[in-house]
Amino acid sequence: MIQRLTVPDLFPPPRYSHASVVEAGTKLAFLAGSVPLDAGGTLVGPGDPVRQAEQVLANLGTQLRAAGSDFPHVVATDVYVVSADPAVLSAVWGVVEASGLSAGPHASTLIGVACLGYPGQLVEITATAVVPGPSGEASC
Repeated sequence: MIQRLTVPDLFPPPRYSHASVVEAGTKLAFLAGSVPLDAGGTLVGPGDPVRQAEQVLANLGTQLRAAGSDFPHVVATDVYVVSADPAVLSAVWGVVEASGLSAGPHASTLIGVACLGYPGQLVEITATAVVPGPSGEASC
């Protein structure tokens, strides 16, 4: 079971929770950073952080399914964007919100960085998710 917390003594977060708590014994998936490469290793959306975010989220969905999970079971993400411009960060966050990943809402951090691992890469997302049991609830 995932308990998503919005702490009343803190500012109200815009579409994410302050914390996600998972009961001990639950199976978790810790996903490597999802990147904007297609199946052939080609960068998708050169120069376009919104298009890259869309590809990153598509790849993240594939990673989650392979691990036996899905977007609603994500408990935490880190969203890395090569930019110091709040408008660019906001545009990428808009893609995250529209993806259904924020449906939880999950705990998330949006981070502007100087560079990422692949030439031309502008977006990367790491995630932690619960792997639900047969009934759809967290497995123990």
